[in-house]
Amino acid sequence: MTKPILIGILSLIISSCATKRKGHSEEFIKTQNELTEKITKVSNQSAFNGFGVALTNDKEVLYQNGFGYANVETGEKYTENTIQNIASVSKTFVGIAIMKAQELGKLKLDDPISKYLPYKIENPKFRENPITIRQLVTHTSSIRDNEEYLHRAWLLFDTINIEKNLKIDIGVCKFSSPSTEVSMEDFLVNVLTENGKWYKPNTFTEYKPSQIFEYSNMGTTLAALILEKATGEKFNEFTEKYIIQPLKMESTGWGLRSIDMKKHSRLYIDKKTAYPYYTCVTYPDGSIITSSNDMSKYICELMKGFTGNGTVLSKESYKELFTPQLNSENFIDRGTSEYSDEYNMGVLMGFGSTGNFGHTGGDPGMFSVIWFDKNSKIGRYFVINTDWDDKASGKTQKEIYDILDEYALKLDKLSKEEK
Repeated sequence: MTKPILIGILSLIISSCATKRKGHSEEFIKTQNELTEKITKVSNQSAFNGFGVALTNDKEVLYQNGFGYANVETGEKYTENTIQNIASVSKTFVGIAIMKAQELGKLKLDDPISKYLPYKIENPKFRENPITIRQLVTHTSSIRDNEEYLHRAWLLFDTINIEKNLKIDIGVCKFSSPSTEVSMEDFLVNVLTENGKWYKPNTFTEYKPSQIFEYSNMGTTLAALILEKATGEKFNEFTEKYIIQPLKMESTGWGLRSIDMKKHSRLYIDKKTAYPYYTCVTYPDGSIITSSNDMSKYICELMKGFTGNGTVLSKESYKELFTPQLNSENFIDRGTSEYSDEYNMGVLMGFGSTGNFGHTGGDPGMFSVIWFDKNSKIGRYFVINTDWDDKASGKTQKEIYDILDEYALKLDKLSKEEK
């Protein structure tokens, strides 16, 4: 999915990831309430209709909440249980799934993808350099998101006002009719194999696999397909079994057909105009739908994994997930901002120039980010339900981040003192 620049189990363990742990002090609750009051003031002047936030340390969820509106027309509030897609932050689930499959002995990161496919996917300029799974999950496979991806992957969910909705401007991408839907595998075969009906040579870059970082949604989706071939399980079912269910993410699923639509936020073009509902054929690259409540459990687990105490993966797998895989020679235009998630790459986990890590995401009508401070061991989640406006949205985001940073440290200190 598109990515705007970022400014700016098991029951015992899972139970420790509750926002209000039994026995929290009055001071802790008071501090949470102060945080709510401050963000509410910002939300009343916000550049977007609704948003969710969460904070965790490596022991528990410190805070989670929603602000503004999930549906402007009905007046429905955006809460910590409101669900929406999180775009490319979904790629972190692909990374965890690949590491789990390796743990299970189903694949290895350095396996060539040809080991699992009954057809050839290769860079025609470098046939002697096979693409590997590691290259797919570090965006160095040489697979490019070409026009065929941008114009065929995005599907309207229903046929209401279809002629009008097909003309909606969503930047470099385009909405397609739901009647054009094909399976994830058929889409990849048609775009990436030389006999595919949508194949074009410019799908692959002029660099050999492993050489240069180029962010690739199709590469991520291909990694998910490789997992399916290696494990014999559908990608969504594999992640449900090994990530979503163990973490008790009860409102989370892949795509609109897997969730309770009554809980879904509308996504907005502006403060008044809603987008139609849409899906994506290449769903592993950005179609997790979830809530702030569920994502707080997820980022808590990731922070635990970073400190060697995770439950979804082994210590060794988490270490690989969080190990920068690239060097300066792998970049042409390197994102050097402290908050860029493209300074280096783990296994579909981005790193900033300071070594902090996370992932951002953006799709029509939304923006999302998970971000972790490696020193304080505090994780942050932020998601909005309205198109990004570089000036207004950035200003509001900075105000929210400053408040979250201030109170994350306060809540973390109180949490540790209460242990």
